[in-house]
Amino acid sequence: MSDETHLADCGCDEYNELTRRQFLGGAAMFSAAAMFPAWLPKVVMSNHYASDRDIIVSIFLRGAADGLAIVAPYADKTYYAARPTIGIPRPDDTTHLANERAIDLDGFFGFANGMGGLVPAFAAKDLLIAHGVGIQNNTSRSHFDMQRFMEVGKPADPSLVTGWLGRHLASMPPLVPNALLRGVGIANGLQKTLVGAPKTLPIADPTNYSIGGSATTQASRLAFMQADYAAADAPVGSSALDAVNTVALLKSVNFTGYKPQNGAVYPTSSFGKALRSVAALITNNVGIEAAQVDIGGWDTHSAQGAFNGGMWKLMQDFSNSLGAFYADIQSIGAHNVTVVAISEFGRNVRENASAGTDHGRGSVMFAMGKGISGGRVITKNWVPSLDRANLEAGQDLPVGIDYRDLLSEIVMKRLANPNIDQIFPSWTPAMLGITR
Repeated sequence: MSDETHLADCGCDEYNELTRRQFLGGAAMFSAAAMFPAWLPKVVMSNHYASDRDIIVSIFLRGAADGLAIVAPYADKTYYAARPTIGIPRPDDTTHLANERAIDLDGFFGFANGMGGLVPAFAAKDLLIAHGVGIQNNTSRSHFDMQRFMEVGKPADPSLVTGWLGRHLASMPPLVPNALLRGVGIANGLQKTLVGAPKTLPIADPTNYSIGGSATTQASRLAFMQADYAAADAPVGSSALDAVNTVALLKSVNFTGYKPQNGAVYPTSSFGKALRSVAALITNNVGIEAAQVDIGGWDTHSAQGAFNGGMWKLMQDFSNSLGAFYADIQSIGAHNVTVVAISEFGRNVRENASAGTDHGRGSVMFAMGKGISGGRVITKNWVPSLDRANLEAGQDLPVGIDYRDLLSEIVMKRLANPNIDQIFPSWTPAMLGITR
C-alpha cells in the first residue's frame, strides 16, 4: 500500500493537517541540511562496527494504531461485546476463514492475521510486545500533541525542541570513529525524534540522494563544489565538502544490487523500501547508528477492516517489511541492531457506528533484536476485563506501561548510554526486564 493510500484512509482532519504541516516544515529543513550540513570534512568510511552497543532503528506508526486489533485480547469475551463487527476472530473461530482468525501468541493475546510476518521473530523470542503502552498522566487525544510529546521524550514542555534519539546521539561518541553519517531519517524532513543529532540527515530516498537541480549537471556541479570550496574557511568550506562527501558515500552503496540475506523479501511499499535501504546502509558499514522510519495510515475512524480490509493490508505491509528486516539483519545476529516501534496512542475499546474506532489511550509497542528478551506479551496493571467500569473514562484501555520505561532500558542496556536524565528529562524509569 502506498503512502498516498495510507493518507487517503485517514479519517481525522487533525491528522491530515499534521501530515501537511510536517511535510512543509520538513521540506524546508531538508533543502538546507542537504546542501550545508555542519559536519567535519574529509571523513573516512569505516570497515566495521564496534560491538559494545547496538544500532537502533526507530519506527513510528503515525495515526494512532489500534493495539486492540494488532494484538487482540481474544480470551476476553468483553472484547467481542465491544467490537461485534470489527473484533479480530478467535484462533478457533471456524465461522471465519483461517486467514481472518487471530494467530495465538500466549493463550490470551493473538496477532491479527495481517501481522503474520512477525511470527518468526516472536517464535525465536527476539520480538517483545508490550500492551497498554503510552504516556502516563497525559490525556491528550491530539495527534499533533502526542506525536510531539513522544518524539521529544516529555509531555507538555514547549522548551524541549530536540528528540530523544537526537539527544542519545549527541550525548555519546560515534559508534564508528570519523563516520560521515551517524543518523538518518527516511523522510522529506527530519523527524522530531532525531532533531539535535550530530551528523544526521533526512534522506527520503537513499538510493537516489544528490544535490538539487538537473541530473545531467550534477557531476560537474559536485566537482565544482569540491574544487571551489576545498580551501574555503569553515564552516562554509567544510559544509560544502561534507555535502559532496555525503553524496559520494551514498553513491558508493549499491542499493539496487543489494541482496538481502536468509531469503528475506522486502515488500515494494514505501515502508518496505525504506527498511531495505536501512538494511543496505547497515550491511555496508557506513557508520549508521540510528535510523527513523515512519509508516502512516493508522487513523482508522471508519471501515477499519482489521481482519479483511484496509487495516489488514496495512498490518501486512508493516509486519512483512519488518519480518524481512529481521530475517535479513537480525535473525543470525551478524549486526547488533535493536528495533523499536511505537504509536502516539491507541483507539477506543468500542467500535463506532462507522465500523471504525476513535481516539483512545493505551496501544502496543514492539522491541525486536537479539538483545531483546522476547517471545512474550508484557502488560502492567492490565484490566480484569474490557467492561466499561475498568476502562479510562469508561471507554479506553488505560496506559499501564509508559513507553519511556521501555526505551530507557533499551538506551541503557542495548545502546550503552547512561544519560537517561538527558534523554528523558524529569522521568525516573522502571526497569521491566525486556533486554538480555
